[in-house]
Amino acid sequence: MTRIRDVVQQVLSTGYLTVEAENQLRHLLSTRYDLEDFNAFMTLQEAAMNGKVKQESRERRVKCEV
Repeated sequence: MTRIRDVVQQVLSTGYLTVEAENQLRHLLSTRYDLEDFNAFMTLQEAAMNGKVKQESRERRVKCEV
């Protein structure tokens, strides 16, 4: 079974959060998870806010607005 920390590790290694990974995280966050998964998700949030991770969904939204 995939864990939040596994998805986060993949995203951080590529620097890119795909829509598929976002959906996977939404699903995983709706289930029970441990502190390590929570901390990994918070690390991902911080990386996204600091521009270290690009988000496919935001790129799509910008293209639609142009």
